[in-house]
Amino acid sequence: MDRDTPQWLKPLNDEDLQFLKRLLLASGSLKALAKEYGISYPTVRNRLDRLIEKVRAADNGEITDPFVRQVRVLVADGQLAPSAARVLLDAYRVAVGVREGEKHESS
Repeated sequence: MDRDTPQWLKPLNDEDLQFLKRLLLASGSLKALAKEYGISYPTVRNRLDRLIEKVRAADNGEITDPFVRQVRVLVADGQLAPSAARVLLDAYRVAVGVREGEKHESS
């Protein structure tokens, strides 16, 4: 995606975009989408919830650091455990020199 792509759209992969397309074509009906995919409604709901969290993480205007944003997107997408993300973000804060008590966007 080019630089004019909205921030919230950048972390979405082809599978995410296909899911959104199919959801739109199903007029937003999760029940119809579940039937189309041949999976249960709760499975579709969980997929949508993960996608919503991924978009929120990518679009969070308070997070300006690309590393922090990527970690948050990975957690939202289920690719990184929250406990591992905390370890990575704590190590990152140390690496970039954020001292204890200072406000940092990864907190």
